[in-house]
Amino acid sequence: MKPFGSNVTSVLAQADFRNVASKAFDAGETLPQILISACERYGDRPAFSNLDHTLSFNDVNRLSADFASYLRNGLGLQAGSRVAIMLPNLLQYPVALLGVLRADLIAVLVNPMYTARELKHQLKDSGSTVLIVLDNFGAVAAESIEGTSVKHVITTRVGDMLPFPKSKIVDFTLKYVKKMIPAFDIPGAIRWPNAIAKGAGLPRVLSKAKPGDTAQLQYTGGTTGLSKGAVLAHTALIANVASGEQCFGRVLDPEKDKVIICLPIYHIAAYTNMLFTMAQGFHAELISNPRDIPNLIATFAKVKPSLFSGVNTLYDALLNSPDFAKLDFSNLKLCLQGGTALRRATAERWKEVTGMNVVEGYGLSETSAAITYNRWDGPNPVGSIGMALAEVEITLRDENGNIVPMGEPGELCARGPQMTTGYWQQTGESNDAFFEGSWFRTGDIAKVDEQGYYFLLDRRKDMILVSGFNVFPNEIEDVVAMHPGVLEAAVVGMPDEKCGEAVRLVAVRKDPALTEEDLRTHCRKHLTGYKQPKVVEFRDALPKSAVGKILRRELR
Repeated sequence: MKPFGSNVTSVLAQADFRNVASKAFDAGETLPQILISACERYGDRPAFSNLDHTLSFNDVNRLSADFASYLRNGLGLQAGSRVAIMLPNLLQYPVALLGVLRADLIAVLVNPMYTARELKHQLKDSGSTVLIVLDNFGAVAAESIEGTSVKHVITTRVGDMLPFPKSKIVDFTLKYVKKMIPAFDIPGAIRWPNAIAKGAGLPRVLSKAKPGDTAQLQYTGGTTGLSKGAVLAHTALIANVASGEQCFGRVLDPEKDKVIICLPIYHIAAYTNMLFTMAQGFHAELISNPRDIPNLIATFAKVKPSLFSGVNTLYDALLNSPDFAKLDFSNLKLCLQGGTALRRATAERWKEVTGMNVVEGYGLSETSAAITYNRWDGPNPVGSIGMALAEVEITLRDENGNIVPMGEPGELCARGPQMTTGYWQQTGESNDAFFEGSWFRTGDIAKVDEQGYYFLLDRRKDMILVSGFNVFPNEIEDVVAMHPGVLEAAVVGMPDEKCGEAVRLVAVRKDPALTEEDLRTHCRKHLTGYKQPKVVEFRDALPKSAVGKILRRELR
């Protein structure tokens, strides 16, 4: 096998002595191998911090080994079983994740803000037999697990990885003072500390996974309105980390630089960011609630990060706080952004306040996050999403799969080791997602200039991007149609200064008494926050084609 990146001519490919993942990819290693090696290599160096407590790489190695033993030898799980992780960014996350991987199980990352309906679908679709959930979301889990394959629920509190007495103080405050933990009852649920303790006394688990085995199911929206799991192999995720090394290896120093992980780890961008920091030996600060801007700013001041990654709305929120401009940005070396188009005004303000450019990239859950990035070490064309990363091939194609002439717009199609192999138990959707030759169809229309910079023009699908999160109209329409007072409904995106795009719902009443608040209450029950309609509009009829298909383009 050629060395990773050897066939790439992009100026983004920059060889560096820290090519840990690149070498692991060439050696045919798996995720648990590369992460365990990192833990052993960096030992007592700090790995992750949260709520003023730090785990070393040795700690992560030991605790994840205990957890792996509990999953395989305590619960009797077989290799390939799915384990759903429904946690915010806490110290439990890297421990749980590495424990799942080294036990040769498949990680299913779940949005902790999901409603019961959304969680139930993901549990059923993935066939997860274990759910790891924070007590704050225990009531949702209790409502969801009936009728799924879940046999074991492991519950954890925010304070479970914190030292005594802080652990007790934090948990007491959340439950009885802030009242953030609703009452719930899950018969037979296992406490996280007990699982770790029991696993410590069980035989160790040795991973036997192969590079092409499935490591993770990353859920994304589907054309049917239900989310589907993109199958990501060990090779895909390692290739993505290796691409990051090739692109950013020279600018960062793991022995000195610190990282803040703000985006939720269940999101593919934050997940691969975490893998990158672990493999490279960085000290990463986990932010449990990035919406708490005062706390984020205080953490920023304390950590003085060298690497910061966010979405447009998070950059705006920081810039809109007067306290942020007072910070010391002398350690800041790299600021990354993706998910939505970077607004020029945001980029200019960030540069003015911090002295750093925001480097924009592009990727999807199906591509293990980023497949393009702009240069961090020089000027980039305005509006570009960058050039292809190492080992990524990109072509622009028409609806029949033919490559379009240079300068013409076409659907951005990509192939390489970072790509999904398809969707979990969705043969039809998997076939539709690729053109012949393993070219994955992103659904985005783009053009490319002579230097190899790509520019997004439009989307083939009706997906709405709200603060970097995919929202699919079919899902919201299906939920709204469940309301007995609705005759029919349609959802489209609308420009939004804060979120890039927002959801606009247009409904036709069956019940003349139906109100906007009725629909909003219904949506809040069944849809997580970023999927909520910003605008609710009633009409007497929806625009339709001759065959009765709702014409979203006319609503837009």
